[in-house]
Order: sequence, then structure tokens, then C-alpha cells
Amino acid sequence: MTPAPAPRALQAPLVVEFPFTRSLGPVQSAFLTGLRERTVLGVRCHDGRVLVPPVEYDPVTAEELRELVEVAPTGTVTSWAWNPEPRQQQPLDRPFAWVLVRLDGADTAMLHAMDAPDAEGVHTGMRVRIRWAADRTGAITDIACFEPDEGGAAGREPRAFDGRFADPVSGIVAPARLDYTYSPGQAQSRYLAALAERRTIGERCPACRKVYVPPRGACPTCGVATAEQVEVGPRGTVTTYCVVNIKAKNLDIEVPYVYAHIALDGADLALHGRIGGIPYDRVRMGLRVEAVWTEGGRYPDHYRPTGEPDAEYDSYKELL
Repeated sequence: MTPAPAPRALQAPLVVEFPFTRSLGPVQSAFLTGLRERTVLGVRCHDGRVLVPPVEYDPVTAEELRELVEVAPTGTVTSWAWNPEPRQQQPLDRPFAWVLVRLDGADTAMLHAMDAPDAEGVHTGMRVRIRWAADRTGAITDIACFEPDEGGAAGREPRAFDGRFADPVSGIVAPARLDYTYSPGQAQSRYLAALAERRTIGERCPACRKVYVPPRGACPTCGVATAEQVEVGPRGTVTTYCVVNIKAKNLDIEVPYVYAHIALDGADLALHGRIGGIPYDRVRMGLRVEAVWTEGGRYPDHYRPTGEPDAEYDSYKELL
């Protein structure tokens, strides 16, 4: 197949978002519980250094650390960067500075936001203090931000912590979100344009002759550009798979379901796809499948069994 003309450059806004749930050990639990009580805790290393935020093991010696100390809610800016366009879920909804602040009594700096009218109001070495959130739950957001501490003087020593907090925080749920604009490049733009026509194309390496789907514009093995287009599929073989038991937000698919690597006929690289039309516990390696398109869909909705005999292992073992 001769190369198609270069398509119009594609771009699309994408968002990756998920809640990250984790349990806390004694050090992180004390730190977050302390923030809820408007107290900042650090951990003392065996050589006397105080780390804020605290960690459970010395980053230099890997020794276990457990001696908690209280530091001041005031400190000094050691470095900063201006953020002119805050994004969703960032600490402030107006332009602000990201700052590294070494709190009084600490030997390391912590990252947080600083409320300032403009970049001219921020400089390395300035004195700042914590502005506490009105509602505190035991999270880093209990520090609403830092603010200038005009006339504040450094010098407070860390104080021993007596472990007086009641009802300690034992776990957190932290939302993770990434907004970005994706541009797939010419090779994948041709691939996406073909999918809109219900065709799947790859590109063949001129050196090793392997066909890569989706195409990448270059062979990952030989490092040479690929241009020769090859239509593959529409049928293929399940090479390996996993059973998904956790329902994703905003995804209208009942769990459990199967997500698989599928080697389309004629391809030398397996792609990802959901398996439908068969109970999840009957999906298997070697299962022969074909693409299923929905009305108006620009890509296969899922893959379903073709009814053919399973493929022999030797036919796909190099594509696992």
C-alpha cells in the first residue's frame, strides 16, 4: 500500500483523573493529624537534621526515623515560581506563586502555594507564615497557602512532640488529575483517520519488515522511519488479558470485564481492546476475535469472538 498524503495535524484535550487511596504509617499519620490541629511536625534524623515534611526513612542513610518534633508555622522562601494561570483543584483560584519554604526549625524546604498580588511581591529569602484553612480534615490542604510575614524573624528551634493528638488520621484519598493537549503526529493521525473508515492500518519497517499497529512513525527496534502502510485485521488473536473488577468513574461498563492485548492478523505488535460478547471467565489466550463498531463510532467499541478455533500458541507467542 502506498503512503497516504500527510493528514492535517490532529490535537485533542485529554484528562487523566483518578482518586489515589493510601493508608498512613505512624509518621505520615502524625504529620497530617498535626495539620488538622494547626501544628507542623518534622522528623529528626540521627545526625540532628529535621526533615519537613517528615519521612519514615533517612533519604541519605536509609535508617528508620521515628523522633517527631514540632517546628514553627513561619519560615523563609528558598525558591519560587509564578503561576499566572491556576488550573482546576489547585490551591488558589487566582494567580499565585509556588514556593519552597524552609520552616523555622527545619533543615529542608516544603512545597506549597503562596498568596501574593503579583510576581513582584515574591522573592527568595522573604519571610512567610502559614495561612490555615478554615475547615481542616487532616490533609496537606489544611495549609490553605503561605502569606507574607512582614517583619517576622527566624530562629525558633524545633520542640519535642509528645504524641498528644487524639483520633489520628489513618488514611487519605488524594485526587490525581492531569490535563494536557495531545498531538498524535502524522503516523497516528493516518491511523485514526483510517479507523474512522472502519479500517485498521499499520506501518512496515523497511529493515526488519515488522508491521506496527498503531504505527509510531519509526521502528522501535531498528530506529528507522516507517512509511509503507499495511491494512491489518479486522480479526485477531487474544495474546494475554486481565479481568477488571473496579468500576471506573464515568465509564458505563459493568464489572467484571476483560481488557486484552489483541494481535490483529498481519500485525507484529498487539494493541489493547475490551472483550465483549462472552462471559469474562471464558476469555482465554488464543481466542479469535473481531472488531465491533457502534453507529457513528470512530474506533472499535470492543472485540467479540469470531467462532473460529483458538489460535495455536506458537502463532502468537512472540507477541505476548
